[in-house]
Amino acid sequence: AFVVTLITDKERAWHSYLVSFFYFVSLAVGGLFFAAVQHVTKAGWSVNIRRLVESFTAFMPFAFVGAIVLIIGSTHLYEWLHADVVAKDALLQHKAGYLNMPFFAIRVLVFFGAWVLFSRILVGASTKQDSTGDVNLTHKCVPWSVAFLPVFALSYTFFSFDSLMSLEPHWFSTIYGVYTFSGLFQATMAATILLILYLSKKGLLRGYVDENHLHDLGKFLFAFTVFWAYIAFSQYMLIWYANLPEETIFFLPRLDNGWLTVSISLIIFKFIVPFLALLPRWAKRTPTHLAAVSVLILIMQYVDLHWLVYPVYNHDEVKFGLPEIGVFLGFAGLFLFAVARFLSKHSVVAVKDPRISESLHHHVTY
Repeated sequence: AFVVTLITDKERAWHSYLVSFFYFVSLAVGGLFFAAVQHVTKAGWSVNIRRLVESFTAFMPFAFVGAIVLIIGSTHLYEWLHADVVAKDALLQHKAGYLNMPFFAIRVLVFFGAWVLFSRILVGASTKQDSTGDVNLTHKCVPWSVAFLPVFALSYTFFSFDSLMSLEPHWFSTIYGVYTFSGLFQATMAATILLILYLSKKGLLRGYVDENHLHDLGKFLFAFTVFWAYIAFSQYMLIWYANLPEETIFFLPRLDNGWLTVSISLIIFKFIVPFLALLPRWAKRTPTHLAAVSVLILIMQYVDLHWLVYPVYNHDEVKFGLPEIGVFLGFAGLFLFAVARFLSKHSVVAVKDPRISESLHHHVTY
């Protein structure tokens, strides 16, 4: 689908590529982030589910190659890479020290290189423990995770700036990285829940994961549904209230034509519906209910990224069709292949982690 669209409409092909690429990169990095947080906090409750988020990082090598492809096609996405455009724009000339091809390529490769490196170290230590039973491997992951978290915060924020926010180089938001992070974590929790439910149905997690683990993941999903809405509203309210032309240029095309419908759908289906659906205690402990909400959130995460990217390409109408579906399915197939291959090679549970007993006896009372 990408190649065919590349022949007929290069701009659409590359914008479609960017949306799907960012979507699955976020899941992979989100899995590594969640695993690192568990190591830093020395959490015991999550030991039995940590291997599942670690499996998301198996997509990292593919993502690195995808990043190179993104660099190759970047001239079809970013106007600041066109010398004739920059020559006529004083603001782009002012930003040229940061927004230029060599520095952009270096940043992207450094970000992905760091993510691949940390995933190899942290996930490698985790899987190695399955065979050696070495308790020191658990302790080794703590300082590496501590080192990773600030690297993650900076790299993911600037990757969001470079790949998404710079699509509109005359506009900026100081909480853009927080906005994309909220979507990352919300989607990662939804994907983790679906993977747990699938493996549980196959009987691969029997005796390891129960409704108490689902309850905690459901609380994370609920919390970041609220957090996403808080950041989204804060960004909108402050910009709209200030009413400065250089800031409102982001929202104007997204509140016009068909994009207004997309904007409203984000409010309803990425916040209001999941918020109400996850509010009761029983909702976070019921597999079918959690699955439905998780699927909705994963769909709306794509819609959110589409909403961020596509108005730059065409603000007169909402373009979504076979090119977008085809590219997304291609990335989805690659991501699922990487995860399935990882889980086929390693135990689905970190069975020799010294804190596994705590996870086995985990019980939620609230």
